[in-house]
Amino acid sequence: MARISGIDIPKSKRGEIALTYIYGVGRSRASRILNIAKVDLNKKVSDWTDSEIKSIIQAISKYKVEGELRSETQLNIKRLMDIGSYRGIRHRTGLPLRGQKTKNNSRTRKGKRKTIANKKKATK
Repeated sequence: MARISGIDIPKSKRGEIALTYIYGVGRSRASRILNIAKVDLNKKVSDWTDSEIKSIIQAISKYKVEGELRSETQLNIKRLMDIGSYRGIRHRTGLPLRGQKTKNNSRTRKGKRKTIANKKKATK
C-alpha cells in the first residue's frame, strides 16, 4: 500500500481512482496530479515505482489536502458563526444552509425525528 498525505492508497485500484481516497482530491484533480507527475492514469497503484510515488507526492504538495484543508473549512464555518451571518446561525442550529425547505425533509441535517407527545385534553 502506498501512503500519500497520511492516507493508505489501495493497491488494487487504478491511480486516478485511488487518489480520490485523499480528502480534497476528486477525479479531475487526481488526473491533473497524475499528468503533472507523468504517470499513466490507468496504471494500478501496485505497479507504481518509488520514483513515481515521489513525483506524485510532490505534485500533491502544491494543493491543500487532508488536515490543512479540513482545518481551513472548520475555520471558515467558525468565522461564519462568530460574525452571526445567516449561514453561521444555520450551522449553529444544525439546519440546512442553502435555502432548502425544512417542513418535510432535511433529515440529514436535523437528525432522527424527535416526536413531541400531544397534551391530553382535560375532560369536564
